[in-house]
Amino acid sequence: MESAGQLIQSDELTYQDFPYIIEWREDRCTRCGKCTAVCPVKAIEPTVRTQRVVRSEGSTPVPTAKRITVSVVSQSRDIERYCVGCGTCSMVCPTEAIRPVYNSHHRFLIYKNKGGNAYTRGGRRNDPSPSTVEQLKFTRISMLTDPALDAGRHEFHIRTLLGRNLPPEQLPVRVEGRKLVKDAEAFIPPVREIFPIRIGSMSVGALSPHMWEGLAMGVAYLNEVEGLPVVMCTGEGGIPPRLLKSRFARYMILQIASGYFGWDEIVHAIPEMKEDPCAIEIKYGQGAKPGDGGLLMAYKVLKLIAEIRGVPQFVDLASPPTHQTKYSIEEAVAKMIQAMSMAWGFRVPVYPKISGTRTAQAVLNNLARNPYAAALCIDGEDGGTGAAYNVSMDKMGHPVASNIRDCYLDLVKQGKQNELPLIAAGGMGKSGHLAANAAAMIMLGASAVDIGKYIMQATANCLGDEYNRCNLCNTGRCPRGITTQDPKLYRRLDPDMVAQRVVDVFRVADTELKKIFAPMGRSTELPIGMSDGLSVSNREIADRLKINYAC
Repeated sequence: MESAGQLIQSDELTYQDFPYIIEWREDRCTRCGKCTAVCPVKAIEPTVRTQRVVRSEGSTPVPTAKRITVSVVSQSRDIERYCVGCGTCSMVCPTEAIRPVYNSHHRFLIYKNKGGNAYTRGGRRNDPSPSTVEQLKFTRISMLTDPALDAGRHEFHIRTLLGRNLPPEQLPVRVEGRKLVKDAEAFIPPVREIFPIRIGSMSVGALSPHMWEGLAMGVAYLNEVEGLPVVMCTGEGGIPPRLLKSRFARYMILQIASGYFGWDEIVHAIPEMKEDPCAIEIKYGQGAKPGDGGLLMAYKVLKLIAEIRGVPQFVDLASPPTHQTKYSIEEAVAKMIQAMSMAWGFRVPVYPKISGTRTAQAVLNNLARNPYAAALCIDGEDGGTGAAYNVSMDKMGHPVASNIRDCYLDLVKQGKQNELPLIAAGGMGKSGHLAANAAAMIMLGASAVDIGKYIMQATANCLGDEYNRCNLCNTGRCPRGITTQDPKLYRRLDPDMVAQRVVDVFRVADTELKKIFAPMGRSTELPIGMSDGLSVSNREIADRLKINYAC
């Protein structure tokens, strides 16, 4: 017992306690050291061990036992150096001698609180089960009753409006003779025509310079060459001044959040801006961590990020959970929308983004009465994040489908369903079906959807998934170079490649949306709220969303 006690420490864990177990093939390994060199969390290390070998040598061989020393690759059993399953070791191994294997029986979360620190991570919630949106199907297929369209040859106009759309009788215009005359003192809300799939809020700082630059280049190309009016949200923290003062600012939605990072630079740049931004998004909540503010870890706040945000280097940038100068959501929404609208001379749509919660309808009803509110963005529980407590990501939040549906039906009761656009975010494209998810949300009542993690997976080959694989976004050690400010890591990412893939993704989404809408006879208007085009084989979901049940 004494010898066993010397070998096994009471605080050591078994490999079965970890979410990923390293499978190493000694017979294939060449001991090149590449795998241990690239592991972002140092979960594997080179070491040596003694091994008993029986050999028979000489003209009259007699078996003899010897002990030799061999070099091996071993997995750490330190909870702070657990394998995240990113598979970077497999990618660099020339002989396919090593790979992480998911352990479905792990007890990782039971031990990860050692030291009294709650577990934080990036990525998306650990829930591989299909979301409600994934279960919806399109069953209104026109054959002889309605004029079905040819998805390949018919001319389509897959566009949506971002901004308050006043009904004709409320527009402050009148016809005099053959001229349309606008009342001089009247206010007409600003409206933008955009593609119904947007790139959601991911900040400079949360993303690496190469990743953010690649997204911005791809968006510019889509608008100016492909003719697709795709827009992207900057996230909290501002954007590089040269982009802010360029003509490309028109493709950006500037986000202002409770930390107000980067907004001194934005406000001072307004007189020098060549183009107005597409819109202003006021962030009150995030679907992945409702009730929390933003957080950018200190090791991501390098010189470039510090300059853009107007803060010292290497300090944690934590945003409050609410806008601290406001006392209620009613006051916050009204005053912030008014202030941002005035800053740009009422030329730019301004709208809030909130977490998916049971209080979303209360916010919506306040917006419906505010003539300057341009839209409402609801971020559901499947949204991703750069840094959040695990308990927030896995146990808090509200599904976006029912939230959007409730809000749309509320607008229908008020007769404003075509007036105030709803934007759905959180888990769009979670299983790769981006266009189908977007079309389903549109038919539930959304005017547009936001994508975040999907665009990272599709354009930069993000290694994260819903089994807690990788998800190092908050640590600055992203092995792909997507969510890091370390030059050694983000130089692995080619911004031109990212831009090309952004273009590919949206071109495919445009084609697939046409394929979905064509059988419904829709080519010039999105089927917003056209819920009779949807069916689901789950009775509870059908009753909750008030759509057709089909099995």
